[in-house]
Amino acid sequence: MSRNIIITPFSCIPVEQRGVEMCEHKGLGHPDTLADGVCEAASRALSLAYLKTYGRILHHNLDKGLLAAGRSTPRFGGGTIEEKARLIICGRATRPDPAFDVQEIVAKAARDYLETHLQEAAAGIEIDTHIREGSANLKQVFARSTDIALANDTSFGMGFAPFSPLEQNVLDLAEALRSTAFRQHFPCAGADFKVMGMRVENRAAFTVALAFVDRHVASVSDYRQQKAQIREYLSQKIGQGAGLQLNTLDDPAATDESGLYLTVSGLSSEMGDDGQVGRGNRASGLITPARPMSLEAVAGKNPVSHVGKLYNVLAMLMARDIHQRLEEAKGVTVQILSAIGAPVDQPQVAAIEIQAAHGLGETLQREAASIAGEWLQNIPKVTALILDQAVSLY
Repeated sequence: MSRNIIITPFSCIPVEQRGVEMCEHKGLGHPDTLADGVCEAASRALSLAYLKTYGRILHHNLDKGLLAAGRSTPRFGGGTIEEKARLIICGRATRPDPAFDVQEIVAKAARDYLETHLQEAAAGIEIDTHIREGSANLKQVFARSTDIALANDTSFGMGFAPFSPLEQNVLDLAEALRSTAFRQHFPCAGADFKVMGMRVENRAAFTVALAFVDRHVASVSDYRQQKAQIREYLSQKIGQGAGLQLNTLDDPAATDESGLYLTVSGLSSEMGDDGQVGRGNRASGLITPARPMSLEAVAGKNPVSHVGKLYNVLAMLMARDIHQRLEEAKGVTVQILSAIGAPVDQPQVAAIEIQAAHGLGETLQREAASIAGEWLQNIPKVTALILDQAVSLY
């Protein structure tokens, strides 16, 4: 079976060889990432419930999520939340019979996700669901599917490998900020953070925004002391000579809470920063303006037929596999385009660009096409990896 795989040489200068590079990662508690995480948890719970009840995943998409910020008054030693943030999950889902309670499944999954990842801070977010039946023609896409799902959209997915040194540094900083060791050492650190990386020629610099939890900060001087300790801790996670700034909006002349990045819960969404599904990290875990990217929101889409999810994950897996298995492939970019109603294992095109160490010869092209073909032939594996939470989505 022809799967429309095209292999070509790299068409641009590799990211790590350019004079300027930048990328970012929005952390677990960032409003956009929270919206992604909750809607994805809801989709996964619904998928598993469909499998248990009906033996297959039915049509649904819960990728329209909005986190509307609340209102709070941070104070040294502990402030108050006057108005909770509200997370609205909007989408479409099949309800074959009244006993299958979509709203309850989604709401429980959302609440469980927040409590698992935010602990006590989860109490500051209310959940609102607005989920209705999908259109008849999109539900028919599922009904007409046999072993291989039919694409429910004409869309594309993008992937690349490997990460550049700057991208890997940003991911390493994000992992450090999420780590149990960091959290135990710095209880003042909230779950809401963002890491921005920049490289100009050989000089890298990083800017970190990190919400502080007010009950673990006694005063302005205590804030500054803990901030300096965190900056030193994070600086050890990046290369020698790289610069790192932390909470650069802080007022150097601050005499009270108002000039500092201080929160009650460790979340900026408690007092003015809204979030939305699809505005955060791509399937790579990063936002990479120098790379080809899809603007599709991966989180919340069904993992069977929505190529806005499936192909973005598949493209990352495909690129990584080609890079790891073929020594000559120093860099790989994958673009996969679907056609609505066509089997998802038969894209309109799977375009793969390879940065080859010694030129893109016939053998390398054939081996790369074979690996890409393996992934397309086994595309249900991608759905399984998504449900097993074994791949990055945001």
